[in-house]
Amino acid sequence: MSGPGGITVIKIGGSTLEDVGRLGTLWRAIAEASSGSGGRSGRGLVLVHGGGKAVDSLLGRLGMPVERRDGLRVTPKDQIGIVAGVLRGEVNAMLVGAFNAAAAGAGVASRAVGLCLGDGGMVECRRASEALGCVGEVMEGEGGGGVLRVLLAAGYVPVVSSIGMGADGGLLNINADDAASGIARVLGATRLVLLTDVEGVRGADGAVVPTLTPASAGRLIEAGVVKGGMAVKVRSALSAAQKTGAKVVILSGEGPGPLAAYISGEKVGTEIVGHDDGPGGVA
Repeated sequence: MSGPGGITVIKIGGSTLEDVGRLGTLWRAIAEASSGSGGRSGRGLVLVHGGGKAVDSLLGRLGMPVERRDGLRVTPKDQIGIVAGVLRGEVNAMLVGAFNAAAAGAGVASRAVGLCLGDGGMVECRRASEALGCVGEVMEGEGGGGVLRVLLAAGYVPVVSSIGMGADGGLLNINADDAASGIARVLGATRLVLLTDVEGVRGADGAVVPTLTPASAGRLIEAGVVKGGMAVKVRSALSAAQKTGAKVVILSGEGPGPLAAYISGEKVGTEIVGHDDGPGGVA
């Protein structure tokens, strides 16, 4: 496990991916957060992304069905190439370009390199369920993040799309929150930030819950207060917190404010705690 100021994994999702020009100030904040990166000191930044809205848009234009089960995209064999093309191609290249432009504008030396989960054997993936088609999951205890460590040591910022590869080389669509959690685990990251469209996880009263434990999260999910994609996100965050010991937070990616506040040490968003000792944020 890295010490203070160690590796941070940031998952970018939701509307943050829709208009990188409008959100240029967010990229600048992320670029500035990378300024101390360098694997030799155990520090660095890794960005992980999905891009579900861009995939939905293309599938719609092609007249292909979009189906989700329990917040996860069903990915038939005839769609995995399209999904991979959007995520590994269009979205990944867009994010690399946006980061590099923001870094140059901020006077930051770090530059981004685009990858997918299958590159360099950073993590091992397998098919999650026949019912979901070409949907995969990151395997426990597999992969050492090798290519990521090489890039971090050289001062680069890896930007990783959530496209994995099975043992047979077949493409797999991985939930981006799970992808980020898997990368945080293999790297021993000290912080995992899940950026989304909302300020954090909301309780029954509509207010952002500052802290969630396994017990309090379970109550919200069972009651249907947290459901769909947010339930998937919370479960993934809980798993990451339990398996890595990293500080895990869900917060808004709408503009640079929340991320900059978090990096500076302020209490924002919803912190996910991997144990039930202490306050859980929900009565």
